[in-house]
Amino acid sequence: MTEKNHQHEEEGGTATITKKKVQLPKKYKVLLHNDDYTTMEFVIYVLQAVFHKPLNEAERIMIDVHRNGIGVCGVYTHEIAESKAKKVEHMARENSHPLLCTYEPE
Repeated sequence: MTEKNHQHEEEGGTATITKKKVQLPKKYKVLLHNDDYTTMEFVIYVLQAVFHKPLNEAERIMIDVHRNGIGVCGVYTHEIAESKAKKVEHMARENSHPLLCTYEPE
């Protein structure tokens, strides 16, 4: 015990333990945007290949994109969201699709 702590205990005080709060990284939604050219099949393929979605979930997200103009593919840390969005756009360009994939804070 240090002398300072020893004095504190003799005076009947209580010790305060300060815990550092761990801040979780900010999360980002990855979004697919509807267009008039990208096929529904390609959107499903991307959702399975990049986001590892099972077929039924990929179809549901594709329908959201088609009906609502936008669909959420997943929620990730900034680096992963950015990487997935770039991968989708790269795959789309390689296959001559104008599919837009963006990410935004959750």
